[in-house]
Amino acid sequence: MTAATWQPEWLTTHAGLITEPMVWRGVESQYASATMTLIDSLDEHEVLERLLEASKPPLPPTKTTAMHFLLTTPFRYTPTQDSRFRQADQGRHGLWYGSPVLAAACAEVAYWRQRFILDSAGLIGARIVSHHTFFAATVAGHGIDLMAPPWLACREAWVGHDYAPTQRLAAAAEPAGIAVIRYESVRAPGCACVAVFTPDALREPAGGLDATRRRWTCTATRDHVMMRDDIDPSQRFEWGD
Repeated sequence: MTAATWQPEWLTTHAGLITEPMVWRGVESQYASATMTLIDSLDEHEVLERLLEASKPPLPPTKTTAMHFLLTTPFRYTPTQDSRFRQADQGRHGLWYGSPVLAAACAEVAYWRQRFILDSAGLIGARIVSHHTFFAATVAGHGIDLMAPPWLACREAWVGHDYAPTQRLAAAAEPAGIAVIRYESVRAPGCACVAVFTPDALREPAGGLDATRRRWTCTATRDHVMMRDDIDPSQRFEWGD
């Protein structure tokens, strides 16, 4: 299986509907605290939030106009750092990543927190505390499943630390109408993750997205990451030695 095989007709033949009722994603909780320090009242905060919303880059065309901001944010911006299915600085919008397994979503956050420290010479000995919001969305769209045949035959290409094979696949799949790619997590082997290429493949789960939101605290060093749910301390995750 090579890039030459990934013609639109071949991709379509080996694609199908991918649905996940609850896909977890973790994001750093910066938005509220950052804006609250700039205002003196809640009315001013609402005005500031409207101004900030108006200043954001527009979403790509979608069938649905009213969507929760946690579903749309990645699609507004051009990524400056490579991800598994998107090369940075190519003038294309970002992708929405998540996992049906909360622990796998935690592993992704923990990995990038540790990378942040390891890539910053001045932070090598630091202990960094950050706050994160985990939430769930429903994913449904035309997609390909790299954890199933025939894609599974090339598993080593999909789970490697070299993003080039998956980025080439995504570059061919997106114009062919692929909206979702299910793949095996590298940070949590055996667990599924999804990469979503369009907001149209996302919607709020039953009961609404806000009902799923959880606030976690993360403490990270170069060697170890600890994460814990602020409300339910029994929900915790550790990464590293």
